[in-house]
Amino acid sequence: MKKLYKIMHELLQQGESFAVATIFDKSGSAPRTEGAKMVVRPDGSIFGTIGGGRLEASAIKLARECIQVRKTVIQSFDLTSRDAAASEMICGGSGEILIDFIDGQDENNLKIYAEAANIVAQGKKGWLITLLGNNPGSQAINRQQCLVDSGKNMIGSINCNPYLLEKLLAGPAKITIHSEAFDEHRFLVEPLRQSGTVYLFGAGHVSQKIAPLSESVGFRTIVIDDRADYASRDRFPDPIELRVIESFKKLPELGIDVDSYLVIVTRGHLYDKDVLEQVLRSDAVYIGMIGSRSKRDLVFAEILSHGLKKEELDRVYSPIGTNIGAETPEEIAVSIVGELVKVRSEKIENRKESKTNGATPCCRIKAV
Repeated sequence: MKKLYKIMHELLQQGESFAVATIFDKSGSAPRTEGAKMVVRPDGSIFGTIGGGRLEASAIKLARECIQVRKTVIQSFDLTSRDAAASEMICGGSGEILIDFIDGQDENNLKIYAEAANIVAQGKKGWLITLLGNNPGSQAINRQQCLVDSGKNMIGSINCNPYLLEKLLAGPAKITIHSEAFDEHRFLVEPLRQSGTVYLFGAGHVSQKIAPLSESVGFRTIVIDDRADYASRDRFPDPIELRVIESFKKLPELGIDVDSYLVIVTRGHLYDKDVLEQVLRSDAVYIGMIGSRSKRDLVFAEILSHGLKKEELDRVYSPIGTNIGAETPEEIAVSIVGELVKVRSEKIENRKESKTNGATPCCRIKAV
């Protein structure tokens, strides 16, 4: 997602128009989840994916048509019946795809996507809000778009009644993409935040394999070590972030929150213990520690002797990673990142259920 918004901003800087295909209101087993995005250029070249197969090919064709006539449309899809049988995909499901024409000559678009790219690159929070209105007598729809940052500042504008604006801006309390209908409008609220931050404690050979893989599946990735020659650009290229600390015995403020995934892979079990003891009561959604069961038990026993409780240790994933019989650093990295993706997916589903069952408070913005 980080690269996708960067690409959109670069295209707009060049004055190039394009279309963005976004899956939303999905049900069943469509090939990508809600919020999956694909940028389509006038020549049909793409960045990102909405799942491949016939669904993606149809979206590309429609997107090119939308660029030519400069319009935004919503296209329904249904892969549960004949469409699925006729396609090369084995998954079914139905939903809608927004094919959003982005005008390269519109300064408002440049402002919005410049800020979107900045928010994603900096690992900050923000929400892209798209208002979709009816356009009688035409298949095209009227659309307006703005961006709301974590301070409730609005970049761009949406012209609608005050109650609808208040309703729209209740969205930023939510994490997952959602669409709703109100006052003959539909609106889409999409989070720009990274899909979680992975903190890799230790910059050894295993971390070297984990970090690029973690980054490639959408995590912001931060490598932490007390050795500057290990936590270096020679070993970890951009966009992986590096933090050299004084000691694992006293960690600095790291900004760990409910979207944090902690992977403890230091150079020895004593350092692992030091880190685990400090982060165990954090809000992190995932804490994993490398090592065998016997090593884990030794570390846990010492931590328990310092006053922490067994119930607190029950949240730790150790041995770390999914059981795929991993042996090499590359295989271990695959097993660990696979487990991170699994936990992230479960977290998103839990948030969707909470969104369905609970109310979201309104929030206000100040225009800039």
